[in-house]
Amino acid sequence: MLTASVCTIGDEILIGQIVDTNSFHIAQELNLLGIKVQYMLSVGDDHGEIIDGLRNCLAKTDIVITTGGLGPTKDDITKDALRQLSFSDGYRNSEEQFSVDRHILSQRGIPLSENNRAQAMVPDNAEVIVNKIGTAPIMAFPFDKVKLQKLGINSNITKMLYSMPGVPFETISALPDVCNHIKAHFDLDEVEHRTVETFGIAESTLSDMIAPWENALPKDLHLAYLPNPTLGVRLRLSYYGMHDPDAKKRIDAEFDKLYGQLGEIIYGEGNDDLQTVIGRMLREKGCTMSVAESCTGGHISGLITSVAGCSDYYKGSVTSYANQVKTNVLEVDPQTIERFGAVSSQCVEQMATGVLKVLDSDYSVATSGIAGPGGGSTEKPVGLCWIGVAHRERKSGAVTVKSKSVRFSSTRAVNIERFSSYALDYLRSMIIHS
Repeated sequence: MLTASVCTIGDEILIGQIVDTNSFHIAQELNLLGIKVQYMLSVGDDHGEIIDGLRNCLAKTDIVITTGGLGPTKDDITKDALRQLSFSDGYRNSEEQFSVDRHILSQRGIPLSENNRAQAMVPDNAEVIVNKIGTAPIMAFPFDKVKLQKLGINSNITKMLYSMPGVPFETISALPDVCNHIKAHFDLDEVEHRTVETFGIAESTLSDMIAPWENALPKDLHLAYLPNPTLGVRLRLSYYGMHDPDAKKRIDAEFDKLYGQLGEIIYGEGNDDLQTVIGRMLREKGCTMSVAESCTGGHISGLITSVAGCSDYYKGSVTSYANQVKTNVLEVDPQTIERFGAVSSQCVEQMATGVLKVLDSDYSVATSGIAGPGGGSTEKPVGLCWIGVAHRERKSGAVTVKSKSVRFSSTRAVNIERFSSYALDYLRSMIIHS
């Protein structure tokens, strides 16, 4: 199996000024190609450190992908380090990239500067993969046996180094082109993946549930658990090896067994998330939804509206943080709050039915809780959230409403994310069973 290293370049990563998301996306795509990422490295904006780091990556793996250090400012020194590392004699102008750069700057109303012109200059031995949405070119450098020996590396295969921009949306956009270049230059093992998404069950419990199925898997099929506190546990079944025309069918057959065992614990496949799946279900039913939020402060609505086309089914929301909004807008009975409190099953059920009525939707979800870090009590601790869901039957007008509580012990931000995810999953359950 081919191996790879990912190297991020820039002081801003090492001092914690920005979060490195590029490595995550690159590793995902390489894995889908059947390439094993063995190392991840971050180096600062130091010429010698960049060269040493990349040389070590080339010594250890077949493919190296770097991001960062290719901007128009003087501290972006990666290109010159790559020129020296690859034994380039000088620079040449990439006309294709320069044409894109001129267009982008013109569209933004930015005059073309000498620094922008310099961005289209690349080491003369680099193959340019045009960056279609940014001004820094993607560069591919082959390192054959002779070059590797000059670097003190013994290898019988030609290795490749790819240099990509550090701006995440540019990296993500260019990854398909880089992957196509890799496929054109390397003999890749056959790889098949299929992923299902589960929610509402701990990884350890899930592992116990499916242990007989997992233990019976053929030896050439590999199961991975990919837990995420807000997305649930993803189960990915993979085949790596020589060509097997039946690999996909074999994986599908195993997942058919898994569906039979887990049922609606599985909510989606691939890159599905709860909000996308809920939108799909509502669109298929021709139904609408609304949201009433207190402790989640609009986060659920943000997730719903992150899905393109949500206007087909999403009516809107009421962020009823204050109790006056709960009573005056959502028609929650003041006596309910006085007797049971805002964080209660009684309150969220009335919030759910209230927003159902106010926004004239078929389904609704409501939240009220204590995200923290303060505000908790012995009876209602920090991390407690009540969730209410409601459904109105169109023909009879009858409303079904139910509620449940969840409790977590994390930071305010993580608690809000988890409250929101569990609320969406509870809404999904209501849609399934109504």
